[in-house]
Amino acid sequence: MTEPMKHSPDPPVRSGIGGTLGLLAAILVIAGTLVWVLLNVSAVVSAPAGERAPEAPPAVAPEPPIADADAAEEAVHDATTSSPASSSPVPDPAWVARVAAATGIPERAMTAYASAALAISTMQPGCGLGWNTIAAIGSVESDHGRHGGAVLGTDGFPEPAIRGAALDGNGVQAIPDTDGGRWDADTVWDRAVGPMQFIPSTWLRWGSDGNGDGDSNPNQIDDAALAAGRYLCASGAVAVAEAWRAAVFSYNNLDSYVDDVARRANDYATRAG
Repeated sequence: MTEPMKHSPDPPVRSGIGGTLGLLAAILVIAGTLVWVLLNVSAVVSAPAGERAPEAPPAVAPEPPIADADAAEEAVHDATTSSPASSSPVPDPAWVARVAAATGIPERAMTAYASAALAISTMQPGCGLGWNTIAAIGSVESDHGRHGGAVLGTDGFPEPAIRGAALDGNGVQAIPDTDGGRWDADTVWDRAVGPMQFIPSTWLRWGSDGNGDGDSNPNQIDDAALAAGRYLCASGAVAVAEAWRAAVFSYNNLDSYVDDVARRANDYATRAG
């Protein structure tokens, strides 16, 4: 297992939803499978154990078109001048509908992932993070806000709220409560929350306002997707395999998790065309 990225003293973003979703899916990935991930400007390889993933040249895939370029420019301007954690451009609805149908990602979730990628491409143009990586993490973490029968509303909130197991040291990292139960309704231990499964202590640093409503909430998918993008891009470019893997590994410290995200991201990029 490689070391996490050194950009942040934070623990991994999440420790799983009761250990039954992302982790189980990740364990099923066969070690040694070669996986190329088509990112907006990057390619990623999952190499056999003991081998370093080769640094591949970028594989270019079109980024989502913007619905209103003028509004998007204003939103990103506000985000970069007042707070780097607020506002995301709105992707073209026709593009969202087409890609959602092709990938099986709910349109509401697809909008959030595409918006976050567009915002990151302007705020941190050197990062090279594709929407499909954010979507793949959303898939592993919460089935795009649908874990446990939750329904992702038009407002971007899953109902009921998605919360992971108590991080009480019982098979998971022990993280005593840091938010007074504000986000996870637990005043004893922290729990991963929301569609992207942020731990409250990590959200304190990376919380974002992706929908521009003046509030940053890890339970809201626009906010969570933008925060995930910012977190992944914190160390800079992810346009080569090693950097991409390190960024995703920092989200959850399992090589099998990185492989699973890679497989899903590759599948989404292929289906999107």
